[in-house]
Amino acid sequence: MRLFDPHIHMTSRTTDDYISMGQAGIAAIVEPAFWLGQPRTHVGTFEDYFLSLLGWERFRASQFGIRHFCTLALNPKEANNSKLAAGVLDLLPRYLEKDGVVAVGEIGFDDQTEAEAACFSAQIELAKEFHLPVLIHTPHRDKKRGTERTLALVRDSGIRSELVLIDHNNEETLPLVLNSGCWAGHSIYPQTKMDEQRMVSLVKQYGGERIIINSAADWGVSDPLKVPKTVQAMVEAGISRETVGRIAWDNPVAFFRQSGRLDLDADEANLSVDQRRLWEGNSVLRGQSPVVQTSRDPYEPHPHS
Repeated sequence: MRLFDPHIHMTSRTTDDYISMGQAGIAAIVEPAFWLGQPRTHVGTFEDYFLSLLGWERFRASQFGIRHFCTLALNPKEANNSKLAAGVLDLLPRYLEKDGVVAVGEIGFDDQTEAEAACFSAQIELAKEFHLPVLIHTPHRDKKRGTERTLALVRDSGIRSELVLIDHNNEETLPLVLNSGCWAGHSIYPQTKMDEQRMVSLVKQYGGERIIINSAADWGVSDPLKVPKTVQAMVEAGISRETVGRIAWDNPVAFFRQSGRLDLDADEANLSVDQRRLWEGNSVLRGQSPVVQTSRDPYEPHPHS
């Protein structure tokens, strides 16, 4: 079964993670722009970050047989920095038109301030201008109220619900999101947010329509293999392979394909690996012999296994 992790912050991960992900069947990922932990102090640092998601990180994933796409935005937490926010919003149009950008995101609420709401609305308008879907972050605190406020803002914006993926759902927010017609994402974490067995219960209750799972896998305590682990838990719980396949591949493909830039053909998981290649003079190797494989069956193990 080909797997898609549609929300994973690989900037925070190592090449060992890419190897493990490839071995576990992950063939494609989406990396959303997010807060790096350390507050940024200049608009130019956002530009370098966007360029790294479009360049180096996409190259690094390809060196392990994984297709990499990204979403770009000013994240909710840094929307509260008025000295940066306006400049980043001015910068975004230059990058939202690039190949590989499959949505505007992560946008949404963190502390649910008026500054966050203004940047949220402005970036939905950018998504409409560039004919892109949106990936929305729901707050860690007071999540139900934040989700309700998110859904109200989405309705008022006029963006079509099928172009909206609302992430980090739980048992309390999932029915709200599904009733809105938006897509519902779930970040599976080792100790917080959502775990495999809770996700199994939600799928048994709600089915697989517009349901998406991801690992997020940022710089905190997280696990880049949570998608395959959740898939295994769903199969072991007796959920049909058709439903599991829809959640783990078909749904994220259908959502991000609305961008017109998710160039996944039928054989796209059959990505060649050539570690002799360089990006700006750099490789993923440090003296190792390069792996070169022009094609592979997407269901076979990664060449590093």
